[in-house]
Order: sequence, then C-alpha cells, then structure tokens
Amino acid sequence: MPLTTAPDTLPTSIAIEILNLLLPHHRTTDPVPAPAEAFPHQLRRISAFVRDDAPVVFTLPGFPCKSPNPAKVLGHLPDQGERLSLTFLNTLCTKIEQIYPPGARVIICSDGYVFGDLIGVPDDHIDAYADDLRTQITRLDLHRLSVFDMRDVLGDLPPDLKRTHIHERYAPTLKALRAEILADHQALALYRGVTRFLVEDTADWGGTRSALQRACRQRAYGVIQRSRAWGSLIAEHHPSAVRLSIHPQPPGAPKFGIRLLDAPDAWTTPWHSVALRRTDGKWALMPRAKAAELGRLIEQDGRASHFAQP
Repeated sequence: MPLTTAPDTLPTSIAIEILNLLLPHHRTTDPVPAPAEAFPHQLRRISAFVRDDAPVVFTLPGFPCKSPNPAKVLGHLPDQGERLSLTFLNTLCTKIEQIYPPGARVIICSDGYVFGDLIGVPDDHIDAYADDLRTQITRLDLHRLSVFDMRDVLGDLPPDLKRTHIHERYAPTLKALRAEILADHQALALYRGVTRFLVEDTADWGGTRSALQRACRQRAYGVIQRSRAWGSLIAEHHPSAVRLSIHPQPPGAPKFGIRLLDAPDAWTTPWHSVALRRTDGKWALMPRAKAAELGRLIEQDGRASHFAQP
C-alpha cells in the first residue's frame, strides 16, 4: 500500500499516534484535555526514535518505596498497586508496538535512595522495595520494563554518600529553588503537594500539628532539590529518552505526567496507598484505612496484597 504521508512528516505523524495512546492517562490538574500537538517536547523526542526506527524509550522517576505511614499502606514491599501499575506500563508499550513495530520500553528510575532520609524510610526498606520491583517485573514477564536506581550509577557506595554525591553535583541551590517556587505556580503546586505528603506520611510525630507542618515545609525543599538532582542524573544517563512524571504536568511541559491507576486526585500513587478492587471489577487507589472500611484484605504469595469489596 502506498504511503499517504510524505516521508519527512511520517515520524511526526507516528509520534502523534503514539502520544495519543498516552493522552487518556495524562496526569494533570488542567481540566481541559489537550491534543497531541500541545506536547512539542514529547513529539520531538518520540519523532527522533521513529526516524531511527528504534524503540521509544521512556524514563519514569518514581516507585521509590512505600510510605512509612501504616494508615496509608500495607507494608514496605510492593503490592497489588505496584503490580497493576507495572502491568499498565508494559501494556502501554505493547499498544505502542501495535502501531509502531519497534515498540517502546519504560525505564523505572526508582528514587527511594535519593530522599529516603528526608521521608523517614530506612535504606534496607528501600533496597527491599527496589529488589522486589525487579522480581515482580520478571515474574509477570513485563519484559518492556526495567529498573534503574542509584546502585546502577554509584555501586556499593554507602547510601548517605550516594545522596551527598548527587546533591552536590546536580541539585539546585536552596536560594534558587525558593525563588522559583515564589515565581512559578507549577513549582508552588509541587512544593505544596510534597509538603502535604510529608505531613500525611508522618506517623509518629510527638509535637504539635503546626510544628510538624513547619518541619515538613522545610524538608519539602530538600525532597524537591534531590528530585531535581535525580532528574538531571537520569537525563545524563538517558539523554534521548521521553521523560514521564508521576506528578501532574501541564500541556507543553518537558515532562509528561502519567496516571498509573484510578485515584481520587492527581497526586495519589501506589506507594502512598493500597489498591481496592471494587464490586464492578475496577481498581482504585486509596489510603489503607479507607480501603479497610470498604473491603476485606486479600493476601497473595503469603503477604497482604490489596482489598476487595464484597
């Protein structure tokens, strides 16, 4: 069959088709859906892979570790929420392969080491979480996914030294970050979102609520600094990749926010929640305490997995 699209515009045309597969899952606070043409950064990068007839590579910082708050999660290891999310990402790559034979792959850039000390999660829990992610990917045959973490870059260096290294080399200064948050509403929204998560994830605070909020506001700067540093390191190691984000992103941003599962807001992730299988068979993410009110606990492979409505 003859081509109906000029050869020089074909990569862009295919890139639009690929991006259209992602758009229904766009994680954003913008109430109006945007067309593929509103995402020039992503189209440009996807088109470059298409021109080379190469698999489209996505990087997704996230899947760091479970929240330390037992009212939100089932434990410190991945559970059904992560399994569903990983399967979703692999399925998305499969759908891309159906319209673009070289396909796609997602590199999950697990960032628990990056700010574990700031969120109160011990490094051995972060190790176990990332290792279990790899196990789940292998067990579920999600061969379009892989995991990348600080051990892949800095080897057996102690975690504190890993954090110091990437902070000193890649993180923005506190002064610059504060100025950005004051000037940019997207940066301010991220700062407020991170602060909220830090407050909610604190399970054993002995002081006043206002003191906790002050402490979390201060720590939020550090989390964002380290997150930015991790993003820069990822870009250095995967310079051509299409950058995904688990945070809401507006159309036109360099990062494409992606929603992994149905959730009550644009910020909820599998590692801050549990999965509930509803009576209609669909899945939703929510805090453990709420899920326990709505359904019964289900175990898988000898450990708590998710909740299910009767």
